[in-house]
Amino acid sequence: MAVSPPVCDFGWQAPGFRLPATDGRTYGFDDIAGPKGSLIVFMCNHCPYVKAVLDRIIRDARDLAGLGIGVAAISSNDAAAYPEDSFDEMKRLTLPFPYLHDATQVVARVWGAACTPDFFGFDAKGGLQYRGRLDASGRNPAPADARRELFEAMKLVAETGKGPADQVASMGCSIKWKA
Repeated sequence: MAVSPPVCDFGWQAPGFRLPATDGRTYGFDDIAGPKGSLIVFMCNHCPYVKAVLDRIIRDARDLAGLGIGVAAISSNDAAAYPEDSFDEMKRLTLPFPYLHDATQVVARVWGAACTPDFFGFDAKGGLQYRGRLDASGRNPAPADARRELFEAMKLVAETGKGPADQVASMGCSIKWKA
């Protein structure tokens, strides 16, 4: 079932966390933060919405890193119910950013993550500036020339410290919560 997160709560401070990553390290928000801001993406392996745009997420993450934006992804899904989202399966993805495992789902709950993908874009001080979509994609990729909404928003954050006033919520599969 498709779910959309709430609109951006400008200035909301990123809660801390320490999570294991597929590269064998443990990361906290401060480890990911870039000098111009940070992007945290709640995603998972099995979601058709994520699969449809993973190449675009990777492209934008690389481009944002060049602008001083740190990027990481977090998977919080119930891996017992969705084995494709297990930590071992997460390790099969090759990503240019840390892919973190929230096995207890505490981070997703504290952050209010709603769907996969769910994008949280922060300024250099850890204040939320973007909670919108990647682009016009849904379960299928948008046209190749679709406006890069996430990239443009985070570029604005890198340049000015402020996100755009108008944001379109992301849409994706609901987080698969444990019973």
